[in-house]
Amino acid sequence: MASERAAYGAVFYTFVRNSLIRDLSYRSNFFIECASSMSWVLMNLGFYLLIFSFTTEIGDNTGWRKFEFFVFLSTTLFINSLMQTFFMPNAQEFSELIRTGRLDFALLKPIDTQFLISFQKVNWPSMSNFFFGVVLLSISLWNLTQRPENPLVVTPYMMIAYPLFILCGVGILYSLMIILAATSIWLGRNQSLYDFWFYITSFSRYPMEIYEGGIGGTLKFIFTFMIPILVVVNVPARIMAKPLGVDDGGQSMMYNSMLLAIFAVIATAGSILGSRWVFKKALLSYRSASS
Repeated sequence: MASERAAYGAVFYTFVRNSLIRDLSYRSNFFIECASSMSWVLMNLGFYLLIFSFTTEIGDNTGWRKFEFFVFLSTTLFINSLMQTFFMPNAQEFSELIRTGRLDFALLKPIDTQFLISFQKVNWPSMSNFFFGVVLLSISLWNLTQRPENPLVVTPYMMIAYPLFILCGVGILYSLMIILAATSIWLGRNQSLYDFWFYITSFSRYPMEIYEGGIGGTLKFIFTFMIPILVVVNVPARIMAKPLGVDDGGQSMMYNSMLLAIFAVIATAGSILGSRWVFKKALLSYRSASS
């Protein structure tokens, strides 16, 4: 078992190294992609700075003030950049493997097929958003720890749990992506389903407190418990920003946040196992190019 894990680690390292060499072989294109990605992030940040020039908090008594929300935005950048770096280019390529018959070669290799098609390509320019998120998170935390009233205290638990729940968020999004990619075996070309992935994941970019009322409450229930998109960013962001709002009954939100964190772990495990089952089920329906 240990030797098998080492072998997979060596294969992953080869994928990462070869992708970096490929990207740096065209350095002008590499830096243009980094600049393009950063431009979108800066415009997004400017938009939220404009919003907070008119208000001090998103919603009433939610705790998502300016720098708390920038912790949320940093968390979004971390998760999305990891998805776009490691998984998005491979998921987009999967339908082409099926259409051209190159999936046959992947199935013949002495390695897990899902691992191979998930990590074969790495899009390094997308990591520029990750490093921007590190800067934004550092600035936000410094301001939260220096505020005169109720300063934030960063505990060892927060430092450990935060990256772990970021990985949980990545696991949930990856599971949704691999399920959509696997449908290419049944549907052939499924570009519209990738668009569906972007539409669905857009719900994760905002605090769940904004989903209130009749329609909002329904969306909150669906995208928390049926398709657990809202826990992807909300859980790690709450752990680090630690919003101190209260609910309508005047009770602390800490208890609800703990329940949400436990549910995030369960949702991650369920999503990964479910996506693995769907992927294997789809492969059983695959007919090779020679058949």
